[in-house]
Amino acid sequence: MARGVEWDFHPSLERISALMELIGDPQKTFQVIHIAGTNGKTSTARMVESLLRERNLRVGRYTSPHLTSVRERISVDGEPLSEDRFTDVYRDIEPYLEMIDTKVGRLSFFETLTAMAFVAFADAPVDVAVIETGMGGVWDATNVADGAVAVITPISLDHTDYLGPDVATISKEKAGIIKPGATALLAQQPLPAAEVLMRRVAETGAVVAREGLEFGVLHRELAIGGQMLQLKGLKGVYEEVFLPLYGAHQAGNAVCALAAVEALTGGDDPLGDEVVRQAFAGVTSPGRLEVVRRGPTVVLDAAHNPGGMEATVEALTEAFGFTRLVAVVAAMGDKDVNTILELLEPIAEEVVVTRNSSPRSMKPDELGLRAQSIFGSDRVHVAERLDDAIDMAVTLADQGDELGSGVLITGSVVTVGEARILLGVER
Repeated sequence: MARGVEWDFHPSLERISALMELIGDPQKTFQVIHIAGTNGKTSTARMVESLLRERNLRVGRYTSPHLTSVRERISVDGEPLSEDRFTDVYRDIEPYLEMIDTKVGRLSFFETLTAMAFVAFADAPVDVAVIETGMGGVWDATNVADGAVAVITPISLDHTDYLGPDVATISKEKAGIIKPGATALLAQQPLPAAEVLMRRVAETGAVVAREGLEFGVLHRELAIGGQMLQLKGLKGVYEEVFLPLYGAHQAGNAVCALAAVEALTGGDDPLGDEVVRQAFAGVTSPGRLEVVRRGPTVVLDAAHNPGGMEATVEALTEAFGFTRLVAVVAAMGDKDVNTILELLEPIAEEVVVTRNSSPRSMKPDELGLRAQSIFGSDRVHVAERLDDAIDMAVTLADQGDELGSGVLITGSVVTVGEARILLGVER
């Protein structure tokens, strides 16, 4: 699929809109739950999908970026498209891509994948598609779909070169997925974001529900392998819901997912305790505080911006209680690396900096210098390759108590995806 690199694109809905019209608007053949925000989108999408499937609906899920295979982005019935099906969908739309390239402008990598997802979901056919924005909202390619439910997960600074320099500006972009007549579900937000989102709600006449007011997490406590939750949805309170994921942020994602499905189903009846319990008990979110090895414990987390890292540090401190933690960090050069490292410093005894395979990855030497300014030179190690960095971190962690030692591999989705391959994680 020769469509360039994902980060090379020109913000506009003109090309994708022309393509959708040409192929018969497949995005209009199913209901849509649309998810935007800075952090938590993929986890929330996976939870929404699980709840819908527990209600015996056929579900398509479109998320980005991927960890190990681009096919992960387009799932039907909880499974990525097979290699053959992925190829077939591309071949089906390829002639139309070329027509748009010539008449309107060259379609980007992400626009092409988005079109493939809509076609795959229409062909399945699915009852509901859970669609995660790639970036922003107003001009994101996914915004050719009109979500009956729009979910806005927590907003913070990221992609500032595209979305704007502050939370309010970024929020205006993300608010673009809230359409007239939709239900807007807002996770807890910083005040500047909340103000912008509520203005959009007023402009569109959307129905709004806010975490902490109309719905929310009433109680949470640690449990083996995750947490036990009491959730207040839009239609009822759900008791003793086990979520096999860590952190208050995942509990927040869960209640947003719950409210989204309640809003989509209509009526006044709650979803049912057993439906909710079964759905959440089976949720996975690869690369999000994912434990992949014991002795020492190795945890993968795709946090790549300050908001994500703040949630990761809080969850690690609460759920793991490491007596010695060694962090492996490989991050993209356009991220707020200094703040990410500053957030890690209080919990990581040592850090191994490296790079991933992306050409956007910060060079290890530069990352090392930044880390030394925060951790001090004695606590920083530099490795040119990710596999060597992981080996070094495990060796350093082994110098502590076996039961209390851990390794955190973080800084980028690409880093975590490559670590999963190196560590032999199947799914």
